[in-house]
Amino acid sequence: MAKAISHFALLVLTFMLVQLDYSEQLQSSQAQTLVRIQRLLNYPTVLSSWNSSTDFCNTEPTSFLTVVCYEESITQLHIIGNKRAHMLPLNFSMDSFITTIVSLPDLKVLKLVSLGLWGPLPGKLSRLSSLEIVNMSSNFLYGAIPQELSSLTSLQTLILDENMLSGRLPDWLGSLPVLAVLSLRKNLFNGTVPKSFSDLNSLRVLALSHNHFYGEVPDLSGLTYLQELDLEDNALGPQFPKLGNKLVKLVLSKNRFRSGIPAELSSYYQLQRLDLSFNKFVGPFPPSLLSLPSITYLNISENKLTGMLFDNLSCNDGLEVVDLSSNLLSGHLPNCLLSGPKNRVVLYTRNCLTTANENQHPSSFCQNEALAVGILPQRKKSKQVSKAVLVSAIFGGIIGGILLAGLVFLLARRINARKTIKRPQTRLIAENASTGYTSKLLSDARYISQTMKLGALGLPAYRTFSLEEVEEATNNFNTSAFMGEGSQGQMYRGRLKDGSFVAIRCLKMKKSHSTRNFMHHIELISKLRHRHLVSALGHCFECYLDDSSVSRIFLIFEYVPNGTLRSRISEGRARRSLTWTQRIAAAIGVAKGIQFLHTGIVPGVYSNNLKITDILLDQNLVAKISSYNLPLLTENTGKVGHGTVSGSVDPTTSARAQHVDKVDVYDFGLILLEIIVGRPLNSKNEVDTLKDQLQAGIAADRAARLSMVDPAVNKSCLDQSLKTMMEICVRCLHKNPVERPSVEDVLWNLQFATQVQDAWHSQSQSSDGSPISPLQPPRLHHGHRSQK
Repeated sequence: MAKAISHFALLVLTFMLVQLDYSEQLQSSQAQTLVRIQRLLNYPTVLSSWNSSTDFCNTEPTSFLTVVCYEESITQLHIIGNKRAHMLPLNFSMDSFITTIVSLPDLKVLKLVSLGLWGPLPGKLSRLSSLEIVNMSSNFLYGAIPQELSSLTSLQTLILDENMLSGRLPDWLGSLPVLAVLSLRKNLFNGTVPKSFSDLNSLRVLALSHNHFYGEVPDLSGLTYLQELDLEDNALGPQFPKLGNKLVKLVLSKNRFRSGIPAELSSYYQLQRLDLSFNKFVGPFPPSLLSLPSITYLNISENKLTGMLFDNLSCNDGLEVVDLSSNLLSGHLPNCLLSGPKNRVVLYTRNCLTTANENQHPSSFCQNEALAVGILPQRKKSKQVSKAVLVSAIFGGIIGGILLAGLVFLLARRINARKTIKRPQTRLIAENASTGYTSKLLSDARYISQTMKLGALGLPAYRTFSLEEVEEATNNFNTSAFMGEGSQGQMYRGRLKDGSFVAIRCLKMKKSHSTRNFMHHIELISKLRHRHLVSALGHCFECYLDDSSVSRIFLIFEYVPNGTLRSRISEGRARRSLTWTQRIAAAIGVAKGIQFLHTGIVPGVYSNNLKITDILLDQNLVAKISSYNLPLLTENTGKVGHGTVSGSVDPTTSARAQHVDKVDVYDFGLILLEIIVGRPLNSKNEVDTLKDQLQAGIAADRAARLSMVDPAVNKSCLDQSLKTMMEICVRCLHKNPVERPSVEDVLWNLQFATQVQDAWHSQSQSSDGSPISPLQPPRLHHGHRSQK
């Protein structure tokens, strides 16, 4: 009996030892997996403490690195890198990386944020069948969301923000049974939002902002748990979406909604943040939104909303920001907005309110605009109204005729008087451009980021020049200083007393105005300073003595000495021609300049008639836009020029008013096309032909693509970089402005192209520093998308 017990005890002990050994082997296997992950991620700083002897399951978690284990198996892996992480080297393989990750079979939470991951998202991620949370935001992933992920039935959170994922969203996303958070901000997705999203009964957060979605938003009224909906910066609309009333955050800004605001929005008692700005919403604004019990942020700016506001309206005391500007509101600003907390921000310019704010339209403006967009007043006593209109029209015609006759008489007298007076001597009216904003300018222009404020560091302060300084700098406008003449005046090269060179634009004024009439424009010009603009250094007024009206305005700009971008591409000798990397950098500079013109001030500067000959390069080959649509110049010439190739125009000129930002994107596409092919573009037909060739080349092989590129650089450009440049160029030249990318999208793609190129360049150096032939880029690991 004792012997039997002894054998049994020995058997139990043996079994326990086997199990212990198995546990140790399992833990050791997963530890090796983590060490391999460290190596594949190129040993980032956040993983510097890892080595083969690290006790991963007992390390102290941080906000950047967390490993969670359960029963000797890893269930959570959080690795958060640098927010501005560069793309991993070219030899990185996303497929191999995910193959390593799936060696952690019990993983429930996977967070890989800002690590420089690049490549398509592999479908084999679905092998981690227990996944509940996936966050791979702020990387460089591209392509579509793989079909295989539809098998992740336990998935609760999917966050892929700030990547380069594209294509349409698959319908199967709406069939994930427990999906609660879907966030795909700042990608390149397009198409409509799948109707299957109406079936995501567990959804709490849906964030699709900064993509290219269009069309109607599906009916989301049945999603009773939905608390956050962020659809900013797409092309969705026109109808206000059908939603549940449990929302806490609703952002529909920068879309194409043009319906009315539904009355049920006033019953969203949990709503804290509501942003409907930059759409075309029409109809009455519900004042009850101001008093929603949870509201803290309300923005309805840049719409066509009407209605009468009253002094005694009530507001939520918790309101922090209210923006009612640029609508058709009338009446009085509610006292509750004026008497709230000191830190509350209230904006209401460009309405028809009766306030002390000078930047309001007359009440007739809002009435006429409301009629223009089809918001009709209630019709009462139509016969009497018709008679009144008829009488007013007749009376107005008589008065108008009298005024016109008087105007012609006065104009004739003034012309005759000018003919009898010799050209008077000129004098300088010293007007200092204030370093701060005037109250008028504050309502029209504001800087939107500290980065843009600091964009023009290194330039001297803007100032007023005397006429004597301008004449001395140009040797009294000697012909040797003359640089050329265009629609925006004559240009002279000058040299100041301190030895610095400047470019001076002389503009003869066609209208008789005093200096005061131009100071608003001068204030604006003085703030248009950026690293990628040829910025103004100052101005000078020349005036007539007889009536002090301005005869000429001199604008003094920085002088950019290194020629035009075309001269270093299409007309440059081989030894002076820009490299492929320098060309991408120049394109990025132009795009940043356009971005500043559009968004650096409000309202933005659009329709800038951009040409490659107006892109100058400084001593460091930094690209600067030398000719842009200064409001002062446009007002004087009486038109806004928009030329493209050899005087041709954007093929969608008729839609220019509706898509003013996309006009410059088209012109940028022309510049980008010349950067790629390396020769001047002489006609619109040639542009269309080259665009079609690029479109075909994108789907062709590497040799076909290289055959289209400037021979001066085609041996040094990486195929993925070239393909990205070709894709963004074709999109910029799309005939439909709606299909053209935003400037932000253009920048994102160009930066991706240069990072790919830089990564390959750094990898194409051998250990002794000698370059490997650019025709034979390093061979990639298996599983990576090979180059053709």
